[in-house]
Amino acid sequence: MNRHRRIVLTGASGGLGRALAQRLSGPGVTLLLTGRDPARLQATADACRALGADTRQALVSVTDAAAMAATLTAFDAEAPVELLVANAGVSAGTAPGGGPETAEAARRVWETNLLGMFNTVAPLAETMAARRRGTIALMSSMAALRPLPDMPAYSASKAAVRAYGVALRGRLGPRGVRVCVICPGFVTSPMSARHLGFKPFEISAERAARVMARGLRRGAPFITFPWPLALLTWLDNRLPARLSDRLASAFRAEIAPAPDDPARNA
Repeated sequence: MNRHRRIVLTGASGGLGRALAQRLSGPGVTLLLTGRDPARLQATADACRALGADTRQALVSVTDAAAMAATLTAFDAEAPVELLVANAGVSAGTAPGGGPETAEAARRVWETNLLGMFNTVAPLAETMAARRRGTIALMSSMAALRPLPDMPAYSASKAAVRAYGVALRGRLGPRGVRVCVICPGFVTSPMSARHLGFKPFEISAERAARVMARGLRRGAPFITFPWPLALLTWLDNRLPARLSDRLASAFRAEIAPAPDDPARNA
């Protein structure tokens, strides 16, 4: 059973966000879902309502700090947010054909994954701490633990998210707020479909959502999965750099542009 009754989830339009929104839904739960695609966000909201949740949706980009602050503070003013999940994210990397990651793509990744996370957390973190209760979950990645050669900006953004979460836990934990950093491996989703390369131990979004929901119920400080990839990553970090880089070459990949990527039609 979900222990959180009032929840904010960004990046809820599809994939992992949609699966987690549905896993957290149920009678007595109120959800605020944010995203940028109206049709897909509506589909997620409808699915959550069918499971008994009171569901609101907001078409807002996490890169818009003012809009995020207004949306989140208004929702929290109605009743206190108990779980805040900063899930929204994008990926980029080596282009199909071997072209390098562009500066424009890297900036887009950092603005969404890192600044977007901050824009999600900042409006409510101190408010939750003043109440001395609540949970903040930040979506990092296994790429934060072993950066991927063909996804430097993505890996860096997720490493920064992880570091921010660890620091935030130390700041807010003594004030009653739990902070959880989530590091998934490969999860079947539209983002994963754009990853044209080796994806070991890939799991479904539904299974990933079960793992995350279970960890959030327990109040876990870290949720890292799947365990075989987590174990390999732990071992890799103990190898000499030259050997580690050689093994990382097995993860060579190309990243197809997203449908809304300006570079797609360039």
